[in-house]
Amino acid sequence: MKQYNAIKVKYPDALLLFRVGDFYETFGSDAVKASQILDIILTKRGAGSENETALAGFPHHSLNTYLPKLVRAGERVAICDQLEDPKQTKTIVKRGVTELVTPGVAFNDDILHSKSNNFLAAVYFEKDCIGISFLDISTGEFLTSQGQAEYIDKLLQNFSPSEVLISKKSRKLFSETFGNDFHTFYLEDWVFQADYAHETLTKHFNTKTLKGFGIEDLYEGIIASGVVLHYLGETRHSKLEHIATVSRIATDDYVWMDKFTIRNLELYHSTNANAVTLINVIDKTISAMGGRTLKRWLALPLKHAEKIKQRHEVVKYLLDKETVLQKIRTQIKQIGDIERLISKIATVKVSPREVIQLKNSLDAIVPIKAVAETCDNEALKVLGDNLHRCDLLRDKIKETLNEEAPVNVLKGHTIAVGFSEELDELRGLSQSGKTYLDNMLKRESERTGITSLKIASNNVFGYYIEVRNSHKDKVPEEWIRKQTLVNAERYITEELKEYEAKILGAEERILAIEQQLFGELVTWMHQFIVSVQQNAQLIGQLDCLCGFASLAKSNKYVYPRIDDSYDLEIKEGRHPVIEKQLPIGEPYIANDVFLDRETQQIIMITGPNMSGKSAILRQTALIVLLAQIGSFVPAGEARIGLVDKIFTRVGASDNISMGESTFMVEMNETASILNNISDRSLVLLDEIGRGTSTYDGISIAWAISEYLHEHPSKPKTLFATHYHELNEMSETFGRIKNFNVAVKELKDNVLFVRKLVEGGSEHSFGIHVAKMAGMPQQVIRRANKILSKLEKSHSSEELTDKVKGLKDDLQLSFFNLDDPLLVEIKDEIIHTDIDTLTPVEALMKLNEIKRMLMKKKPV
Repeated sequence: MKQYNAIKVKYPDALLLFRVGDFYETFGSDAVKASQILDIILTKRGAGSENETALAGFPHHSLNTYLPKLVRAGERVAICDQLEDPKQTKTIVKRGVTELVTPGVAFNDDILHSKSNNFLAAVYFEKDCIGISFLDISTGEFLTSQGQAEYIDKLLQNFSPSEVLISKKSRKLFSETFGNDFHTFYLEDWVFQADYAHETLTKHFNTKTLKGFGIEDLYEGIIASGVVLHYLGETRHSKLEHIATVSRIATDDYVWMDKFTIRNLELYHSTNANAVTLINVIDKTISAMGGRTLKRWLALPLKHAEKIKQRHEVVKYLLDKETVLQKIRTQIKQIGDIERLISKIATVKVSPREVIQLKNSLDAIVPIKAVAETCDNEALKVLGDNLHRCDLLRDKIKETLNEEAPVNVLKGHTIAVGFSEELDELRGLSQSGKTYLDNMLKRESERTGITSLKIASNNVFGYYIEVRNSHKDKVPEEWIRKQTLVNAERYITEELKEYEAKILGAEERILAIEQQLFGELVTWMHQFIVSVQQNAQLIGQLDCLCGFASLAKSNKYVYPRIDDSYDLEIKEGRHPVIEKQLPIGEPYIANDVFLDRETQQIIMITGPNMSGKSAILRQTALIVLLAQIGSFVPAGEARIGLVDKIFTRVGASDNISMGESTFMVEMNETASILNNISDRSLVLLDEIGRGTSTYDGISIAWAISEYLHEHPSKPKTLFATHYHELNEMSETFGRIKNFNVAVKELKDNVLFVRKLVEGGSEHSFGIHVAKMAGMPQQVIRRANKILSKLEKSHSSEELTDKVKGLKDDLQLSFFNLDDPLLVEIKDEIIHTDIDTLTPVEALMKLNEIKRMLMKKKPV
């Protein structure tokens, strides 16, 4: 326990798995925690005494079963192993922590998800800039960037790190800036030093500068990257040859989507349980590398037309050449996760069976390379040229390892027959043992006359000769009695002892040679790390493009035309997720959308609840997004002028846990849009202003629309709203056009046609929706009465008359006219032209006067 306590002090934040014989034990509070997470029995050592300690453990061979459960529960797990053979010492066995496994630093296949990266991130705060770094130790991918809080927030959302490293002094700042959704770990402040980070990186990459990686100007990014590498050292990860480069995330190369847009479009996750996300629908990849690549492409859509067209052309080629597509996909199915396998080789955590899997995967790449090199498509040809055959590596594995290699080298039969002469001889000796024993048994039976002799072995005595009691008197004098049973006695002889030593020696030697030869093979393979990583990246890209081709074929997607114009023209567009959820046989109602900067910059969409306004907004964004990651799109036809930013404000999203109301969240997200728009932005706004009173809401929605219309960038905008009063904006603002989602009114009901047509809508049909939802008839009838009453009392004429009456009857004798505010109110009312005032402007004018008066009470 002294030894345990001394080690535990060094790892206070970790749950310590302490190896004792054939078990991993946990003690004290660790045992209580482990028993709850793992559902194992909690016992006590020294029960009733002052030294009573809680105890919980599991067999050492079950580590791979229990470790993932602990890590997935968010625990940092320190694995403390026996560092010497207990047979070789008479004192307490030396023990030490051999690995610290945390959520962000894991190799275990049961912890990792094959189609997702497992990123460890570090965030460094400077006054005007934040540095960030992402590292997946299981694949060797190492990325860095820096920027304002909004950009870093977007990256955190996209890359979803399993663990984020922060300095202790920045704990509160991180929480305030990025919330509490991330699993964080706090390091000492001295780790976040520029000189230390620079030295850590150059030492790891064995370079003098970081210019070769293109990150030398990222001051904050370099510090974050250094922190990540430092942490790997702290967690006992020293073999990191597979982390061969660090890349910057180039902000200028990709479409900007803020975190609200990523969440609103439900690209990877949804707030609704069991909801289908975009990645669920479009992921037709069949390899782990392809799955991870697709997520990266979705997180970082391209905004350079040439690169996008290159992907589209490959997809078109694969669609046209069905045999090429099938050949490539058949081979990709046989490829394992070579990116993670080569990382295991670099960290010497690989099993013989996994090396064979790597060889088989590389075998499957050879025909892919041959097919790609002979294609008519230039991009596919380049991809084929860059794939490595790895002939030397494949041949070496084939001649060294047994094709049926075991999961663990200690199980034997790892090395192939014919590779080592000495090993073959020892195996021959070991395998000839049965013949030798049979001959000995026959000889001794004949010599002694004991026909029922038996030669066997056990763990206590080794090999022995068993004689039944009825033949006891025939036993030769030179046999040594070792054990007496009820019906028999067991003996050993010098010959048996010599044979046993020979056999045991041979088996130990076989195991030692196999371990040595396997270790030498793994070390030799290190020279192929970069080649295999390149193959993994290329296969991931090819798998993605093949997946896009399969998606286009099965879902009838079309080739989107990308150009440098500012137009967006979608004919018969469909929502990729919703159309897959429709009942069999029900067609999706496709819609056309056209936006430009000259004639139809803003489309104001009105229509009742449930009519499909939000679906049209979302599908427009998703079609643009799919096109710019290189996929075909769900439409009859699509022409897309490159988009560089996509902004959405869709649906209510309370953040009450952060102390913000629906309306506050809505205004924050909208402010973010208005402050960041560009001339190639696509803006999608849904029900802006509904989180406050009607007058306030209409005023805000009107002002936002006007701002977007008058902004020099003229961003393309779709604005879905309940406020039918906003339809009047098209009379004043030339580039605002009214559309509505068509509805057929029946006698007592309403039929949603879900078709976008020109012109505004006059009703919300909210009561009809309530009726469809099963609201009691009594409530429906009462709602209709109240609606009728309100419509009469809030008619357009009445609103205009209110302002007119206010102007005509205004007697200012009760105001102190020396007050500048009251003079301002007077002027505002006197100079209002009632004859040109629209109902919405009347509402807004009343609201404005009301707010001004609230500041000053009448004298």
